Amino acid sequence: MTEAPHQPEDLPKTPLPPVSSLRAAAILAISSADLDVKTELAQQTATRWFERRLSLRSPLDPPLPDRPGRPAKPDLVPPKLVEKRSLHTAKGRIAILHAIAHIELNAVDLALDIVARYATEPVPNSFFDGWMQVAFEEAKHFRMVRKRLNDLGADYGDMPAHDGLWQAAHSTRNDLTARLAVVPLILEARGLDVTPSLQAKMRETGDHETAAVLDVIYTDEKGHVAIGAKWFRFLCARERKDPAATFKDLVRANFRGALKPPFNDLARAEAGLTPSFYRALTATSSA
Repeated sequence: MTEAPHQPEDLPKTPLPPVSSLRAAAILAISSADLDVKTELAQQTATRWFERRLSLRSPLDPPLPDRPGRPAKPDLVPPKLVEKRSLHTAKGRIAILHAIAHIELNAVDLALDIVARYATEPVPNSFFDGWMQVAFEEAKHFRMVRKRLNDLGADYGDMPAHDGLWQAAHSTRNDLTARLAVVPLILEARGLDVTPSLQAKMRETGDHETAAVLDVIYTDEKGHVAIGAKWFRFLCARERKDPAATFKDLVRANFRGALKPPFNDLARAEAGLTPSFYRALTATSSA
C-alpha cells in the first residue's frame, strides 16, 4: 500500500468538513473556488484516505459538479488567443509559469474527478490510493508554481488561460478506460516530453529556482503516468483487450489532433508507456 503523504508544516490547517466518504471529500475539493482551500482539501483528503479514516462512498454524497470551482480570474479564452511565451524576458518566464500553474490546477481537479466519478467502478482500493497520491502531488505542484510566481511579483489569474484540459476530460466522463488514455497517457505524458528542455532553458537564463520546481514536477509526473498506464493495462486485461490497440482506438475516438513529437521515449518507457502505444498516432486526428 502507498504510504500516507506528509502534510507540509507551513500549510494553514483548514478543517476538512465532516464528511465520511472519499467521494464526498473529493467533490468538496473539486467544487471549491478558493484555490488555497481546494489544494488543502485535496491533500487532507488524501491523508485521511491513506489512514483509512474515510469510506469510499456514501448514499449521502453530494452530486459531482459539471465543472470545478474556480476564482473569477484567469479569464478562459480559446488556446489560439493565449499569448506566445519567450523565456528570454522576465515577463516571458512569468507567462510560462502561469501556464504551468494552470495545468497543475487542472491536474488537481482531474485526479479528484477520476476518484469521485468512478467510485462505483469495480476496481481495487489501490486504484483510489494511486489517484489520491496524484491529487496530493498535483496540489503540491500548484502551490510551488504559484509561490514562484509570487516571488517574481505575479500571481495565478494575472493572465488569460485556456480550458482545453478540462474539456478533454469532460469528453471522457462516461468511460474510465478512455479517461485514462486521454488524461495520464496523453496529456500528462506530454509533460514528460517538454519538461526536460524547459528545465535546461530555465537554467540557461539563470532561473535556477524555477528549474528546481520543474525538477520536482518532472519526477512526480513520471509516477503519475505510471499509475495511468498500470490501471489502463489492468482494465484492458480484465476485458481481454490488447492495450496498445485499445489505446489507439480510444485516442482516435476521443482526442482531437495528432500526438506531437518529439517524444521522451525513455521517460515514457519508465512509466510503462512504450512506443507501440503512441508512435502510430503522430498523424492521427479525429473529427
